[in-house]
Amino acid sequence: MRKPTFLALALAGISMLTMSAFAQNDNNGQQSAPAGEHRGGHHMDPAKRAEMLTKHLNLTSDQQAKVLDLFKSEQSQMESLHSDSSLSQDARRSKMMEIRKTTNDQVRALLDPDQQKKWDAMQSERGHREGGPGGAGPSGEAR
Repeated sequence: MRKPTFLALALAGISMLTMSAFAQNDNNGQQSAPAGEHRGGHHMDPAKRAEMLTKHLNLTSDQQAKVLDLFKSEQSQMESLHSDSSLSQDARRSKMMEIRKTTNDQVRALLDPDQQKKWDAMQSERGHREGGPGGAGPSGEAR
């Protein structure tokens, strides 16, 4: 019925899969998949994420290119984080949430006021599904 609901569900699913991948990699120091690989291809391709946002927020071609660059950068940072065995599970999760928040803030800054309202509503819905207002965070993260 409501288009943002689909995107919010998709984003929540991506977030939960990301958290699950981190937990699997940190389980007693054993990796369930080689570093840099995502078990079962859980993570959505940056181009598909940008395409989904384009549909839901009616992004301009300039916004699309910038959002795609942000998502590619986020993916690269997450992959580096996956392969960093020096971090504890909590430190890795904290860094992951920091990367996600930075990317979300940068995406929001690219949007016009109407798009920002839709973006904020999507983020709010995702946050409620993940167990905290406005998104999962250190004090309200979901398991």
